[in-house]
Amino acid sequence: MSLALVHSRALLGLEARPVQVEVHLANGLPSFTLVGLADTEVKEARERVRSAIANAGLEFPSNKRITVNLAPADLPKDSGRFDLPIALGILAASGQIDAAHLAGWEFAGELSLGGELRPVRGALAMSLALHRDAGGSEAPARLVLPPGSAEEAALVPQAQVHRAHHLLDVVARFLPEQAAHAAPEPDDGGWARLMPTGPCHTPGYADLADVKGQAAAKRALEIAGAGGHSVLMMGPPGSGKSMLAQRFAGLLPPMSTDEALESAAVASLAGRFTLERWGQRPTGAPHHTASAVALVGGGVRLHTQRDRRKLNATKLH
Repeated sequence: MSLALVHSRALLGLEARPVQVEVHLANGLPSFTLVGLADTEVKEARERVRSAIANAGLEFPSNKRITVNLAPADLPKDSGRFDLPIALGILAASGQIDAAHLAGWEFAGELSLGGELRPVRGALAMSLALHRDAGGSEAPARLVLPPGSAEEAALVPQAQVHRAHHLLDVVARFLPEQAAHAAPEPDDGGWARLMPTGPCHTPGYADLADVKGQAAAKRALEIAGAGGHSVLMMGPPGSGKSMLAQRFAGLLPPMSTDEALESAAVASLAGRFTLERWGQRPTGAPHHTASAVALVGGGVRLHTQRDRRKLNATKLH
């Protein structure tokens, strides 16, 4: 068939929205068109996918008119997470893998020119959104991610996460029936199912007992931690506010699984999550000269080059 559909997800703020990667092959002047409000790094996937398929020993349909649509069209897409879905869509549309077997799976991963899969940010947010969309009424879709991202996604309970190292590891699982019988047995070293197990270590915090003096401030933190109250610390730079705030987290009770997942998902969206920080309450240390707008994360994100050109034209006028 000349039309294939692959599922993935795009990051929008703190959410991981579902995205359908539609690939159509048609006769005509050879071209590779990518539409669907894609940012620059997404459009560059055309060259990465072309080289990855060719260097993996697969056939790239260079004599076809290739159209890739990332739906919904009004949702901004960025990063290289769509490299793997686009490559699988092209292979499915050209008949090299079974398009029907791709149903019930979601893919994300950046491709190198040789076909190796590289980690992407927001893997934990993708797995958490996938689990929430299922609503507990049915089994969530299975997720395929590169090494480094798959371990994050497997932290979600009942998640069905598979780790793949190379494009060929994924292709070997979705070959047509006749090709699958003729193909050699794939090496399972590049493909693995990760069981949803959380880290067993306990988070470590700085000890409040290390602070010398500051008896009134330490007493206030103990009362706030016991009663679940907010704390506002005011004082000149160097008076110990950040030092006390970093140790305040050690007074609080351990995070629940849902709280740890939400906190880790936010860190994963920014690419700052590590397994060693699982269940650890985050502490931010903004500079004392930061404005109120900077503290709440104000600003406008320009998703496309057209938005940037409009802003520059406005400044000129």
